[in-house]
Amino acid sequence: MIDVNNIFSVGPQNFEEIARATFQFQYENNGLYRNWCDRLSRTPSVVRYVEDIPALPVSFFKTDRVMTTEFEPEVIFRSSGTTGTTGSFHYVKDVAMYRESYSRGFRRMYGDPADWCILGLLPSYLERGDSSLVIMVQGLLQQSGHVLGGFFLQEWEELAGRLGKLEAEGQKTLLIGVTYALLDFAERHPKELRHTVVMETGGMKGRREELTRTEVHDRLKLAFGLGEVHSEYGMTELMSQAYSKGGGRFVCPPWMRVLVRDERDPLAVMKEGEGVLQVVDLANCYSCSFIATEDVGCVYGDGSFEVWGRLDNADLRGCSLLAV
Repeated sequence: MIDVNNIFSVGPQNFEEIARATFQFQYENNGLYRNWCDRLSRTPSVVRYVEDIPALPVSFFKTDRVMTTEFEPEVIFRSSGTTGTTGSFHYVKDVAMYRESYSRGFRRMYGDPADWCILGLLPSYLERGDSSLVIMVQGLLQQSGHVLGGFFLQEWEELAGRLGKLEAEGQKTLLIGVTYALLDFAERHPKELRHTVVMETGGMKGRREELTRTEVHDRLKLAFGLGEVHSEYGMTELMSQAYSKGGGRFVCPPWMRVLVRDERDPLAVMKEGEGVLQVVDLANCYSCSFIATEDVGCVYGDGSFEVWGRLDNADLRGCSLLAV
């Protein structure tokens, strides 16, 4: 049995050990994943390194209940999807585990949420009640406690007014939003922001023309007088997030790692290089911690990574649709 209390204390010195123990636990208690590993002839007895652990294709979250052990989910995260595509479902045993993951991940990169005023511009996600992104931002809002914080649909004037007040007060502010909404707001209310971090979560969702991440960031930097635009890399299928403080280069928390594989060979996995990204998220202990994404990018020697785009014919996502 995995000790979930150890997951968030993992470090470089014991990541491989905890990852192998997690693999053993999920192989024994997740029939879907075990069948996948058996098909690839990769069982715990032959796995020596984290790169040897088979990654479950993310598409399984669209067609199957990816669950380790039997439980009644406390919450089910659902991806937004797009017209004509099938959404993913992530059955979460304990939402407190998710809360611990996003809270620790945010604090590592940005410090105490109580130091921030947080503004969430997530209109399409707010229209549903099963978005992991909304649950995360709602939790950070509660930890922030700032009276001017909150969510916005399309109340552009109200959002612009609050930003004006916060800027005048010199209050450290985070404006986190889905990409198309941030671009819409930037066009209507350009304003120099000196005390505000703008963070895009990805996603055009067919609302606007597709742009590269560089094009999106250039437009936002111009509208708001910013040196850098931050980004969040998260998925419905993951319990953890990676963040970029500029240039689209993401950094993982210690319990999350991104690997890269050859597009033509699901077992040709490396710690660094270019190819299809695979995510190891130890916080996914009750679903599957080893996920083969449909994102193409590059992993660097220090563990940071970039997302360049999507595999051909991969369904568009609500998050991380952007190429560079």
